[in-house]
Amino acid sequence: MFLVAEDTKWKTFNFFDVSEVKFADSDSSALFTSADFGCICSGSDNLFLGSTDGQVRILSSAFKILRTFHAHESGSITHIKQIEGTSLLVTISEDLSNEPVLKVWALDKPDKKTGGPKCLSSLGISNGRKQFPISAFAALGNLSQLAVGFANGSVTVIRGDLINDRGAKQRTVFESEEPITGVEFRDGPTTTLYLATTGRILTLTISGRGQGQPAKNLEDHGCGLGCMTVDKDSGDIVVARDDAIYFYGVNGRGPSYAYEGPKQLVRMFGDLVALVTPPKNESASKPSVLRRFVGGGTGGLYQSSSLALLDTDLKYVAHTETIVSQVRTVFAEWGDLFLLTLDGKFFRYHEKTLNQKLEILYQRDLYVMAINFAQKAGADAAQRNIILRKYGDYLYKKGDYDTAMQQYLKAIDNTEPSQVIRKFLDTQRINNLIEYLEELHEHDKATVDHTTLLLNCYAKLKDTEKLETFIKSGTNFDLETAIAMCRQGGYYDQAVVLSKKHGEHDRVVDILIEDSKKYDEALDYIWRRDPDVAYPNLMRYGRVLLEHCQDQTTQLFVDYYTGKFHPKKDVPIVPTQAPIGGAVSAVQNLASFIPLPYRQATPAPSPAIMENQQFTLSNDEAAATTEAATPIEYTIPKSRTAFSSFVDHPEQFIVFLEACLKEGNIDQKEQAELHTTLFEIYLDIAANKTGRGKSEWEAKAKSLIDGKGVSMDASNVLLLSHLSNFQDGTVLVREQQGLRFDIFRSYASVGDTASAIKALRRYGPEEPQLYPAALAYFTSSPKVLEEAGSELDAVLKKIDEDGLMAPLQVIQTLSTNAVATMGMVKKYLSDTIERERKEISNNRRLIESYRTETDAKRKEMDELGAGATTFQTRRCSACGGSLDLPTVHFLCKHSFHQRCLNQAVVGGGDAEVECPKCAPTNNNIRAFRKAQEDSADRHEMFQDALLRSRDKFGTISEFFGRGVMTAPTVE
Repeated sequence: MFLVAEDTKWKTFNFFDVSEVKFADSDSSALFTSADFGCICSGSDNLFLGSTDGQVRILSSAFKILRTFHAHESGSITHIKQIEGTSLLVTISEDLSNEPVLKVWALDKPDKKTGGPKCLSSLGISNGRKQFPISAFAALGNLSQLAVGFANGSVTVIRGDLINDRGAKQRTVFESEEPITGVEFRDGPTTTLYLATTGRILTLTISGRGQGQPAKNLEDHGCGLGCMTVDKDSGDIVVARDDAIYFYGVNGRGPSYAYEGPKQLVRMFGDLVALVTPPKNESASKPSVLRRFVGGGTGGLYQSSSLALLDTDLKYVAHTETIVSQVRTVFAEWGDLFLLTLDGKFFRYHEKTLNQKLEILYQRDLYVMAINFAQKAGADAAQRNIILRKYGDYLYKKGDYDTAMQQYLKAIDNTEPSQVIRKFLDTQRINNLIEYLEELHEHDKATVDHTTLLLNCYAKLKDTEKLETFIKSGTNFDLETAIAMCRQGGYYDQAVVLSKKHGEHDRVVDILIEDSKKYDEALDYIWRRDPDVAYPNLMRYGRVLLEHCQDQTTQLFVDYYTGKFHPKKDVPIVPTQAPIGGAVSAVQNLASFIPLPYRQATPAPSPAIMENQQFTLSNDEAAATTEAATPIEYTIPKSRTAFSSFVDHPEQFIVFLEACLKEGNIDQKEQAELHTTLFEIYLDIAANKTGRGKSEWEAKAKSLIDGKGVSMDASNVLLLSHLSNFQDGTVLVREQQGLRFDIFRSYASVGDTASAIKALRRYGPEEPQLYPAALAYFTSSPKVLEEAGSELDAVLKKIDEDGLMAPLQVIQTLSTNAVATMGMVKKYLSDTIERERKEISNNRRLIESYRTETDAKRKEMDELGAGATTFQTRRCSACGGSLDLPTVHFLCKHSFHQRCLNQAVVGGGDAEVECPKCAPTNNNIRAFRKAQEDSADRHEMFQDALLRSRDKFGTISEFFGRGVMTAPTVE
């Protein structure tokens, strides 16, 4: 016989808390000790008791009687079954003088006559008129089929609708000389009935495929009464024999588990098998099976039995106990297991919680079993990892570091890494520590400190291979920390590889420059990147690269800032060589197919090979080269952003600036900046040169000022020329900007009188203000006055002729330095005084004539207003004809026919009629007067005229006459 268990010793635990049930009242307690007790079952949160007098009692979870009804008129209720999940109850009463009677009750439907539950159906169970007790009973959940086993070895199957009482058919499906000890159904596509006798286990298909065939013998070993049950979770049939526990499934016998000892009863409680072992003195004599049907002697009441709860999967005893009485039955309800003894005692077995069970296992160091136990119990990952961690701690204390680490690795998701790392740091188990740290990175649980520690471990072991494997593995780790540790440990190549792998282009350049000092390689790496990557690195490391790779870096700057930048590409070169013999040719041919890394120096070929080999590009390679040389689109930065990189590299800076200016695709403002910067560098280089070299650079600077299309801010050029003492530049700019006065002043400031006179003669006609400045300069010192010579008289004459200065201003200018003498200005003063005298005399005559004319006008107005006026005109002033009445006379001495006037004169009226002859003149006077009155309020016109006038007093007099300063009249 095949047994699954490897050894017959089961580990025993106490996973249940046992308590005796205390009944609420004496009536309930008497039910289980009474001689009328027949059978018991549980279901739907209630307990059902059948008695020998045919009554059924229903008890609650508190063991109080909820309901009692009379189920059978005669016979004793020997079997009772509650259909789980329904309100149906099946009872069977037996009277050896009659056939057993089966009834189906609806507990939720009261009977109107009796007040008890309604009996849905009732029938007698046929056994071929053979009066034998029922030894086993089973029913499907829908009561469509029931199986009844008898002690004479026959089995009767009942089919029909017992719930609706539509009739039922009975048939004896099996007969045997051995008594039936168990019947159980296995429902599915086919309904199979499992039969147990004292000598065999059989199966019988009662519906579905295979129906009607005779019973199939599964095994030639039977079981005792009560030693067969069904596992509701799996549907397997469980059989307990003295040697083992057997499971039977759809494919026949399944696994078996050795557990020695006689068996009285077997039940399933979840995934545990509950076994009841009979008293030893009873089992030792091997009584017949029939003894169980008629009962034993009264002495058996005080014989002890034992209960064991087995977990066949994990092979342990969850609970074992000796009961000081024989066991009547065992059943499960309300989440607990209950045991009833023959003396009426009730025991409750309550399963401990998972954590309580695990604590028991921890105390016995059964960690492997605890792990299996937690997995079977469906514990979550966190709970299982706690067990693994405890197991690891246990192994660590024993010194089994490798196995302990395996447990820590399994529990890595819910373990604080520092707890494990600290253990292996203390013991210097660096290999185990590396293993754990690598697993942390695999699970993406590593922190910066973990990465640092792992890399330090690699460095401590000098394990470059593992370091490179870790970098290339794609493991999750903190990139910043990994690169930093590689740099600190001197693993620059690994740091570069790691940075390249993760696209950290900026860091690659930083490592190549700051750590490896591979400037050529760094420059080439920048040149191979896209513009948006190359530009920041060029800005950051441009000065360093110019220090070590001047020409290449300058060219990179030029390409990028002129829009011609394109990443470098590797273009293989196919050698075409003349046919030569020998091993050299073969090696050379093979070498051409080896891919070379970028910037790798090509070894110089031997002279013999050079003579016979010419390198050419194939058509495909030529296309690839052209494609690589095609500029790509990117935003060209402002040129000034590169200026700081060329500090201390003026010659390279000039190359850069001139290349940018040649492009011509820059705006005017940027062009001005470039020209100004280039001009400054030219002057700076010229200042450090002498002789011909100085002249050449100054000529370049002048060409920028004179050049067409060159835009530079004049103030910047002037400032730079002044700081570099570049006089030609100052003059050129001032001429271009029309700053002639500044040119003269610049000559005067350095005492260059000859150049000042030359500038005065050249620019004086266009810039009259130069003459007052020249007057002040010529009289600034005796030396300058002597150098000026007769030019002073020419200046005074020009000032006098153009009225550039008032005589008093001239005198004040000349008297400032006490250099000029009266003899030098005598003629100027005498001419000025004479001219002033003549002007005063003319003004006085003009005033007198205005005064005389004004008096005459006033006198005439007074005469017209005070006296009579005599009109002696005889002809009409309009038509020239002789005057006749009616005639119109005007005070202006003009007379008209009334008919010759444009307006009619109403006789005797006061209508105002104007003389047609004098009207135009009067209108002009009125318009002139109106204009004067309007302009009197426009003070800004007066101020503007005053500012532009050379004769301020004359302007004031003119506007005074217009009435600007007349006080407004109040009407």
